[in-house]
Amino acid sequence: MVGTCAMVTNAANEPGPDELPGGRDRLTGLEGLAGARARLERWRDEAGEGPAPVQAMLMGLRRFDAVNLAYGADAGDAALVEVAGRLLHFAAAEIEGEWLVARLGGGTFLFAANEASSRERWQSLAEMLAAAIARPLGNISAGSAMRLWPRIALMRAKGRYEPQKLIGAMAHTLEGLGQHEGRRIGWVDGDDVPQGRGVAQLEGDLLAALERKEISVLFQPQFDCRTGRIVGAEALARWEHPELGRLGAEALFGIATRADQTAQLSNHIAREALSLAADWPEGLRLSLNITPADLATVGYVAEMIGLIDASGVPADCITLEITEQALLGDLERAADLLRRFSDRGLAIALDDFGAGFCNFRYLKILPLDYLKLDRTMVEGVSDNSRDLAVLRGIVTMAHSLGLKVIVEGIEREDQCAVIAAEGCEFYQGFLGAKPMEAKEFLQLASAG
Repeated sequence: MVGTCAMVTNAANEPGPDELPGGRDRLTGLEGLAGARARLERWRDEAGEGPAPVQAMLMGLRRFDAVNLAYGADAGDAALVEVAGRLLHFAAAEIEGEWLVARLGGGTFLFAANEASSRERWQSLAEMLAAAIARPLGNISAGSAMRLWPRIALMRAKGRYEPQKLIGAMAHTLEGLGQHEGRRIGWVDGDDVPQGRGVAQLEGDLLAALERKEISVLFQPQFDCRTGRIVGAEALARWEHPELGRLGAEALFGIATRADQTAQLSNHIAREALSLAADWPEGLRLSLNITPADLATVGYVAEMIGLIDASGVPADCITLEITEQALLGDLERAADLLRRFSDRGLAIALDDFGAGFCNFRYLKILPLDYLKLDRTMVEGVSDNSRDLAVLRGIVTMAHSLGLKVIVEGIEREDQCAVIAAEGCEFYQGFLGAKPMEAKEFLQLASAG
């Protein structure tokens, strides 16, 4: 991690060479260094004289310069965009309060949360994030599956911190990790990494939680862009671990993957969500996520159809969401399975479009009904003409294919106004509502 400390502690508040006016990173669309400082300052000031409950991670990608040399700058850029998408999804899945994901230059990223967290939980989230980032990046590297190996510096802010010093302290720790081949995570305060619960024990905890039905389902409401009316919700998983606290979908599925229990976890979420959705007002849609393990399970379609029939939820009120990551295996087989669902009246959505590879072949082969845009595709649409042009082109293409557009991560009124004006049909995000318990969603949906 040579040069990281100098790079992220530059005293200038002006946007750097990789930043757009307003502080955003040109390549990934994330906040840049200036934007990150401004957000951290706001969190500090909002806390007043009290302690600011800010948790932060600074992540560096090991030997990223070698990636550019080996595969070319375009492949390196594509890898950084994919890493940015994974960071955003992880943050959205794990943090209920306000959070920040920023690129500070090169292969260095900042992830911070404005919420209280135990040291053990923040450590566990760092381990799970490192595992998520280290997954293969697909065919970005012209035929081979590239992997990037992160190192992460952690800290919990105390009192009225200075953002520049906070970032600088993590950068110093990150450089120190580079001197120890076996260490990938370290705390700024120099204390030993808390032991927490080992991987094997976490896997055992998950199996027991599934057996006892302790994995709960929350619902992220989805809204009509023009009327603001609730049209349905996406089912999301949460686990209140007795020692680590709340773990969201990314952490849950990371543990489940290592324990070879992904299909079981996915089945549990679908079963619980369908049971709860049976009480919803008529016409509301339920969105369920499909994992690679689901597609690989023999008899998955028949089992899923059986769950739907038994629940009483009409098949034409269900959307199955699948990400490009889940399609990296046998695309033809995945398309065949999805057609069988489509033939039974279920809708199919291509999820997180724009966060990864944007393989347009999927739009030709899959029986899609919806294109679900990742939050990175709309963050700058209200003040950046290039971002708006990209959104406009995608929406035009989707509509020409007969697809409706759902937009994720809408947090501001100006974003909502733009996507509505451009013809997007639906959105979800904190502007409308955060993920909520089933009872709360039912009350909200019934009132609307």
